[in-house]
Amino acid sequence: MAGNESILKFNNVSFNHGPNRPILSEANFSVRRGAKVALMGQNGAGKSTIFKLITGELVPEEGSINRASRLSMATAEQVMRRDHLDWTVRDFFQNCFKETVYDIDPKIEAVLEVVNLQADFNRQLKDFSGGQQARLLLASALIQEPDLLLLDEPTNNLDQAGIEHLTQMLVAYKKNCIVISHDADFLNAFTEGVLYLDVFTKTVEQYVGNYFDVVREISVRVEKEKRKNAQMDKKIQENKDKANFFANKGGRMRLLAKRMREEAEDLEENKVDVRREDATIRSFKIPFQEGVVGELINISAYQIMDQGKVKSKTAKISLKKNQHLLLAGPNGIGKSTLLEQLAGGQSKGAKIAPGVKVGYYRQDFSNLDFDSTVYNSLLSVLLDHDEERLRAVAANFLITKDFIHSRIGDLSEGQKGLVAFAQLVLLKPGLLILDEPTNHINFRHLPIIAKALSEYAGAMILVSHVPEFVSQIRIDEVLEL
Repeated sequence: MAGNESILKFNNVSFNHGPNRPILSEANFSVRRGAKVALMGQNGAGKSTIFKLITGELVPEEGSINRASRLSMATAEQVMRRDHLDWTVRDFFQNCFKETVYDIDPKIEAVLEVVNLQADFNRQLKDFSGGQQARLLLASALIQEPDLLLLDEPTNNLDQAGIEHLTQMLVAYKKNCIVISHDADFLNAFTEGVLYLDVFTKTVEQYVGNYFDVVREISVRVEKEKRKNAQMDKKIQENKDKANFFANKGGRMRLLAKRMREEAEDLEENKVDVRREDATIRSFKIPFQEGVVGELINISAYQIMDQGKVKSKTAKISLKKNQHLLLAGPNGIGKSTLLEQLAGGQSKGAKIAPGVKVGYYRQDFSNLDFDSTVYNSLLSVLLDHDEERLRAVAANFLITKDFIHSRIGDLSEGQKGLVAFAQLVLLKPGLLILDEPTNHINFRHLPIIAKALSEYAGAMILVSHVPEFVSQIRIDEVLEL
């Protein structure tokens, strides 16, 4: 159980990302010693920003943040930084410390065992799969043995075995932990409280219990607020009707009518602001490329990684319109590499029919131009400059006028994911290739995305380690790597 001592406290903290992007407004919350807490909220609300405020990387514009004396902190980020990809494993862990750690290899070996990963210490980070990189990011925080462990979407790219291993580790973790995740089942296995960043009020709501408890509590509160307002609305209308009636009587009745109106105004002011839920993307369809028929892709051979060695395999995969393939296998076997080769037409054992447009959703979004704006990124996949269609599709994915002209590189990972889906809708592909499309995406959006993928009329190849998501999608064939 968490102790009574507070190790972290936000006091009326306000912070803005630029003049028109408020993230926090007089936010208050505290974390008790030993507590394991989930930090939740809509994509782009500012959860990762809160982590940076906690560590001191960012400074509040108003208010204060109190940290326990000598509190050590370490963050496992969502994705490997691009400028770190050329580092070796040993370099990566050495850079976790401000001062050189001599004889660091035994420490690295011990922490990699904790995250269930075997790795050559001289291997470069770019040579690891997304799931393996996720384990390295987690290990980079654990090796510092912090008092407060900050995990940003730690289950992204992890296979089921990796998620189970991480869950067991966090259950046994003796110190404080704050986790950003959209995986409610994962969070409920070890957290005992929720910090909910409200995208509308820019405040942090603090709850005891797991996320499902919070959802129930919020639902009860919303219904209570609605009932209270409905009762007030009824009383307000009664007072207005009486005021109108008495006003027409003249004399002293006019004074009574005035009091009735004043009472109605007081009731109006006392109405409560009903808590609004996070916005959800609207239902959408990914249109199928017109005019393509017959076999869209044929896979006769592919390669996998087996204990560090490349092995060739044969296959008999032929995908036509309305056929969906799931690629399955553990982290590090080569699923993302295969998808990249297929999307780029570089796989020697695969052939995409001439003229077929490929829609490729990369788990690291590296096929997006990070220096381009959201608007230009969407425009780049349109054959015709249909401004009305572009903005309608953008709005479906919560791409509002507030950030449609933002740089892709300035967006949260979740917002990048929504931009990538909007691109697929505008592209109208004949072949859809998706690598972990649930990563970073708010779980409220996932049923809508699953429905769109299930109904996609073209050929589709999917990689996903989320069984609940896959179960909602029509899959015609599974290739187990």
